Amino acid sequence: MAVKFKDYYEVLGVPRTASADEIKKAYRKLARKYHPDLQTGAGKQEAERKFKELNEANEVLSDPKKRAKYDQLGPQWQEGMDFTPPPGAGGARARGEDFRYEGGFEGFEGFGGFSDFFESLFGDTRGGRRRGGGFGRAGAARPMRGSDVESEMELTLEEGVHGAKRRVRLAGQSLCPVCNGRGVVGQQTCPRCGGTGRVVEERDLTVNIPAGARDGDRVRLAGQGEPGENGGPPGDLFIRIRLLPHPRFKILNQNDLETKIEVMPWEAVLGTEVRIQTLDGEGTLKIPAGSRREKRFRLRGKGLPIRGNGRGDLYVRLEINVPARVTPEERRLYEELARLAKENR
Repeated sequence: MAVKFKDYYEVLGVPRTASADEIKKAYRKLARKYHPDLQTGAGKQEAERKFKELNEANEVLSDPKKRAKYDQLGPQWQEGMDFTPPPGAGGARARGEDFRYEGGFEGFEGFGGFSDFFESLFGDTRGGRRRGGGFGRAGAARPMRGSDVESEMELTLEEGVHGAKRRVRLAGQSLCPVCNGRGVVGQQTCPRCGGTGRVVEERDLTVNIPAGARDGDRVRLAGQGEPGENGGPPGDLFIRIRLLPHPRFKILNQNDLETKIEVMPWEAVLGTEVRIQTLDGEGTLKIPAGSRREKRFRLRGKGLPIRGNGRGDLYVRLEINVPARVTPEERRLYEELARLAKENR
């Protein structure tokens, strides 16, 4: 039996290339416009029909699997054409069974059932609430989880290594306290949110940064994302870590660091001990006699935390600090040193 083809993209007023977010926004806008609670008089019946049609379109286009199956109709996308369901795809009506949607919406029966076209393409829809759609048994809107939100936080290298606790103020969406997210008050558009069901509020949050955080890591704050739909749970807030450049340390790889230290020429020749700054505080580094410029010293366990166990290493690169100015006595000694070195060649 041929059934009338339905262009769900046209119902929602979106192109076939529309993203999931575009489909969601179009559905919300039209659903508020044709919500039965806002209709009175002669237009109420037509609004109920349109509202049902919107939910059927959203049921398909918001579900990736249903949308892919629907898009397989390909070249048969012609307004008003008859559609013949593929073999074996028939639902309750295709098998000759009697389909009856139990329940209604706000007092009228039968609202929320799907068309012959939908049942022919996707099968038996009995059983109330359906995945991906807008409304289930008794016309109740399906709870939908809120979207996740991502923000960034800049940390010093020390904070990333040792962990930190930060207080942040973020602006985010919350359910409108006047209409409780419905977008309407009585039969009027909510004056606080303008019908969106959402308001933008600033929130003060405490973020615990675990020790060993790396650049690009994300910290999850459960339930701090966008509010859910129809009583659904809120999404999560993810804080992406950005480590600030450090004036002293350079990150070599996942676990190791590099820094540099300057010594005077005679210290490089004779050897010395110098104080050096690490992420854990000051330490002592022994410079052996005859050390050359660019020589690297390795301090084990003074680098970045290794996930699971231990720490990386800190490499210290040696620089020779050549004085820009010398006293007459220092110049005399340098000249004597040069003379001795020339004689010993």
